[in-house]
Amino acid sequence: MALRGTMVDMLKDYGYEVLEAGDGVEALQVIAEQNGAIDLVITDVVMPRMSGSELAKNLKQVQPSIKLLFISGYVGDEINRGNGLDKDVAFVQKPFSPTALVSRVREILG
Repeated sequence: MALRGTMVDMLKDYGYEVLEAGDGVEALQVIAEQNGAIDLVITDVVMPRMSGSELAKNLKQVQPSIKLLFISGYVGDEINRGNGLDKDVAFVQKPFSPTALVSRVREILG
């Protein structure tokens, strides 16, 4: 929760409109209410109720072009092993600076 709130504040400070969800299940509900108007979803790899990779699979079914950014405190092989992430996914390693997060978001959004 604390990291999520900090990330929301950081992104808003840089001018991004941010919607917030407590977990993957809630994220699917929030995104469904937006009728496909989401440019980027930032998700932790490991979450309660639904992993980041499960969230991604669900989102890709309804909005195949949606962009995703994964974050995690785990590293490399630990993330790929058992979490179903491809090696080429957009990723930011925790801990990260506000500059690193915003740079990665800008890169993904173009």
